[in-house]
Amino acid sequence: MSHFTDLAHQYIDGEWKPGSGSWDIIDFNPYTGEKLAAITIATVDEVDRAYRAAERAQTAWAETNPYTRRLVFERALRIVEDREEEIAETIVAELGGTRLKAAFELHLAKEFLREAIQLALRPEGRILPSPVDGKENRVYRVPVGVVGVISPFNFPFLLSLKSVAPALALGNAVVLKPHQNTPICGGTLVAKVLEEAGLPAGLLNVVITDIAEIGDALLTHPVPKVISFTGSDKVGRHVATVCAQNFKHAVLELGGNSALIVLDDADVDYAVDAAVFSRFVHQGQVCMAANRILVDRTLEEEFTEKFVAKVKTLRVGDPADPATHIGPLINSQQAEAVSSIVDQTVAAGATALLHGTVDGNLVSPSVLTGLAADAPVLSQEIFGPVALIVPFDGEEEAVRIANDTPYGLSGAVHTGDVERGVRVAKRIHTGMIHINDGTVHDEPIVPFGGEKHSGVGRLNGEAMVESFTTQKWISIQHGRSRFPF
Repeated sequence: MSHFTDLAHQYIDGEWKPGSGSWDIIDFNPYTGEKLAAITIATVDEVDRAYRAAERAQTAWAETNPYTRRLVFERALRIVEDREEEIAETIVAELGGTRLKAAFELHLAKEFLREAIQLALRPEGRILPSPVDGKENRVYRVPVGVVGVISPFNFPFLLSLKSVAPALALGNAVVLKPHQNTPICGGTLVAKVLEEAGLPAGLLNVVITDIAEIGDALLTHPVPKVISFTGSDKVGRHVATVCAQNFKHAVLELGGNSALIVLDDADVDYAVDAAVFSRFVHQGQVCMAANRILVDRTLEEEFTEKFVAKVKTLRVGDPADPATHIGPLINSQQAEAVSSIVDQTVAAGATALLHGTVDGNLVSPSVLTGLAADAPVLSQEIFGPVALIVPFDGEEEAVRIANDTPYGLSGAVHTGDVERGVRVAKRIHTGMIHINDGTVHDEPIVPFGGEKHSGVGRLNGEAMVESFTTQKWISIQHGRSRFPF
C-alpha cells in the first residue's frame, strides 16, 4: 500500500510536508495490525499556518464565480469514480470496513459530491420591504469565511467530504482534522482528490494531530467562524463550550442510542432483516445503529428466535474478504470496552442469547435480553456488535422506553399500518426516524442531525447553506434620511 506513505503528511497551503512535532501518529490496519504509515504530528504552529493559509485563500475564492467553483466538485466526482477500487481498498485497510461497507460509504460520498456541485449555486439574496420611504433592504448570503472540520473514524471519507465539500462549494476555506485512527481516509485522501480536481492551494488544509499536542487550538483560533464536529457527545459538549466562549457557531453531529420498534402488527421476517443490518453494519460502529431493539411482547419469542438465527449466520473475519459481514473494531481499546460492557451486563443479570468472543480487534456478535429497566447499557451508546432486545406491552410503553435515553438521533418503527407507524414516530424525540426500514440512512438533501445529546444543528441540502453561510443586510437610502439632530 505505497499510497499510504505518499499521503502520510500534513497538507498546508498546497504543500505536503511532515509536521514539526516531536512524535508520530502511527496508522495501523486494525485487522492485521500492520503499520500502514507514520505521520509526524502537527503542532499549534501548523494549526496556525493552516488557518492563516485558509484565511488568505478564501477572499479570492469567495469572489470566484460559483459556476467556476462547481467545476472542482465535478472533477472530484470523476476522480472518486475512477479510483473507486483503490479508495475502497484504503477504507478496508485503514478502518477495517468490510467490502460492503466500503461500497456503501463510497456510494454516499459520490451522492454528496453531486450535491456539492449544486450547492455552489444555492445561496440566494433577498430584497425586503422597509417602513422607511426610499429605503431598499438587500439581504445577502455570504460565506462565513473559514470552517474547521473535525471528522470521526467510522465513515471518515464520507463524513469529512460531507462538511468539506459544501463548505468549499459555498465559498469558504477549510481546515480539516481527521481522527488519528483514520488520517488518510478522513484527511489526506480527501485533500488529494480535491487537489487533483484543481482546488486552489490554501483552500483546504489537513492537520493530522492529537489533543495531547495542540489542546483546543483548533477551536480557539481566531480565524474559523464555524466548527463542524462529528464524534462523541462527551467531546461534543467540550467543543460546544469552547466554541460558545469564542463566539463561534458549532454544528455538532454526535452519538445515538436509536430504538428500532417492532409493533404487534409488523412483518417479523422483514423487521429481523432490518434490525440485523441496523445493528451490525460496520461492526455496530455507526451513530445511527439500532442500539435497542424494542419488540411487542406478543412477537418477542418469534422475533428473538429468528433474530438470533440470522445473527449466527454473520461471518466475522477479514474485511477484505467479500463474504465477511463483520470486520474488526477500530482499535483494541474499543474491542476491550465493548467486551467488558457485555460481561458487566450479563453479570448484572441479563441473558446472553449469544455471547461474543474477542480475537484481536475482532469482536463477534452478542445478543442480550432480560435486561433490568434501569440497566446502564440501555441508556448508553455501544459502538460495537451488541444487540439488546427489549420487550414492551403496547405502543404507549414502546414510546416511553424509546424516549428513555439522553440521545435522539435516529430510529425506526415496523408496523403493518404505515399511518400508525407515523403516529408513533411523531412521539419519539429524535431528529430522524424511519417507518418499515432500518435506522441507518443518510441522503444529500434531507436534514440530517439529532435532538438532545445527539447534536445541535443539521447538515445536508438547505441546512448546509444555513450552516456555512451567514446573512448580511445592506440598505440603500434612495432619498435622503431626516435626522433629528
